[in-house]
Amino acid sequence: MAASAEQAWTLFGAGVRAVLEAWPALQIAVENSFGGAHSRQKALWLGGVVEDYFIQNADLEQDEVEDFLADIMSTEFDTLVEDGSLPQVSQQLQTMFTYCRSGEEPLLREFITKMGKKQMEVKATEVRAVDQTKDSDSDQEERIDGEAEEMEVTDGMEVPAPPCGSQAGPSAATSLASVGHEATEDGWIVIQRKKK
Repeated sequence: MAASAEQAWTLFGAGVRAVLEAWPALQIAVENSFGGAHSRQKALWLGGVVEDYFIQNADLEQDEVEDFLADIMSTEFDTLVEDGSLPQVSQQLQTMFTYCRSGEEPLLREFITKMGKKQMEVKATEVRAVDQTKDSDSDQEERIDGEAEEMEVTDGMEVPAPPCGSQAGPSAATSLASVGHEATEDGWIVIQRKKK
């Protein structure tokens, strides 16, 4: 029985890593080096820290786990997680911890397998996002040379970001105020710079 319990705790560590590797917010922070030059090492470190946190605190509430993860993401990765994923990740970690404590090794293995599949989906999404970013960068370069730029705005309250290299401040606010926009037939808003 002792060997089975030890194996369950080893599986718990693997499960923690699987959940974290399937967490898009963390993976985006790592891919974009929000944690600095050692973002990948910090992500590996985070797996051990989360595992220890659960082992040392047996009766954690979901909001405690959320706060713990949010604090680490903010401190170590300079990232505020506002995509609603904190409750989901916290719940996944707690489910695995419960399986581990009750010796439900088959359920724990099944959960880890499911997380592995989700991890593959996250990586596939990242690859598609990177490819789309490269395409849109070349499109943007082509539009900059023209008189008018078209930008997609999903919410009427959003304001386009100032061009690269410009500084935000009073001059940026006044230049944004001089931007005109008109709604098209399909609901998109076309934003055009007014001629000076």
